[in-house]
Amino acid sequence: MTAVPALLLVSDHVEGTVHIRTVPDGTETVRLTGRHLSEHAGFLALPGGRVACVDDRRGELLVLDPFGDEPVQTAIPVAVPAEHLACDPSGRWAAVTTGLGENGEPWSDLLTVVDLTTGDVARVRTRVGEPGVTVLGDGDPLVVLRHREPGTLAVHRFADLLAAPPGCPVVTPHAHLPLPDDGHGDAQDPRSGHVFAATGDGAHRARRAADTLVPERTIPWDSPARGWYLRLDPRRRTLWSTLRGGPADPLRWPEWTNQAWRHDLETNRTTLTELGPGLVFRLALARHHTAFTRIHPDGDELILLDTDDTARHVPLPAMDDAPRRGGTPWEGVQRRAVAASPGADWVAVTRGGHGEVHVFDARTGDEAARWKLDTPLHHGGHVMLRTRADGAEGDPVGR
Repeated sequence: MTAVPALLLVSDHVEGTVHIRTVPDGTETVRLTGRHLSEHAGFLALPGGRVACVDDRRGELLVLDPFGDEPVQTAIPVAVPAEHLACDPSGRWAAVTTGLGENGEPWSDLLTVVDLTTGDVARVRTRVGEPGVTVLGDGDPLVVLRHREPGTLAVHRFADLLAAPPGCPVVTPHAHLPLPDDGHGDAQDPRSGHVFAATGDGAHRARRAADTLVPERTIPWDSPARGWYLRLDPRRRTLWSTLRGGPADPLRWPEWTNQAWRHDLETNRTTLTELGPGLVFRLALARHHTAFTRIHPDGDELILLDTDDTARHVPLPAMDDAPRRGGTPWEGVQRRAVAASPGADWVAVTRGGHGEVHVFDARTGDEAARWKLDTPLHHGGHVMLRTRADGAEGDPVGR
């Protein structure tokens, strides 16, 4: 197996604990307590093996150094509940949007921008909703907010936001591009300066030109289904999503169809791979594989997709209080989280409510280790796998 040292960050956001363990043996190197990380904003890879995330209870943007002597490198106040987290390709300029939290509808219009080098921070008001965010580099950074209803990509100069006066003033976009109203999912390609937004009719694409965006051809899904999630694989220069089709009624989620969608940014070739029915959402990128988890009443599984589109299906042990027929797959039920590093062949999958983490060798599909934590990992928790120089920061959007 690879000799590259790897660490897994496991957040039990309900219990308020972050476990950092070596992979695959599971030795705990660090434990943070009293830290309730935003599962929705996720983990953001930074250069040097560092990780950014948001403590939703304390209202802090954390920069963690799991390989260093001091695990919490920086803690900067930000507006919460955190919805999305992103930074520019250099890893210096970060932005945090706010969303629903434990509320029935969007209520906050606050956006926080942070200079992670100086610690400078500013909060401004944009528009109530659940905006996605990307931070484009190549000169002065731009903050691009993806809004819904009406759909738009709103462009702000980072320097203007950071220089805003106290009091959370309302800010006006420097430029904007129209989008369909059903946008959900964001990515950027630092090498080309493109930003992507997932909508019902495909992945909308725009390119930075000075301080604005120029729209380009939308990448179609090539399927009746659509993607609700976008992720860049910076090593293989591909854009990924999981396409969900089938009935719109969430009570019929076991009938949902799922396809792995991969678009090669160099060749513009799109590949679809059937994953099976049920709930499939986030994915993880290992050195030579892409990992998905599929939840279904007839049995859960880990799906390992090779570079030649060969899919290996690995059964996972059932979860107590798993989503069931006749209920929704996300209300009062347990879930799973999946993590991998582009610098290693390990894949980690959680078993929500059981406090278990399963570590697999992606090359064989074999389970290399099974950890039993002393926190339950309700809702599946959230996980990130890193090696110190895996290049994961090439995807500068929180996952």
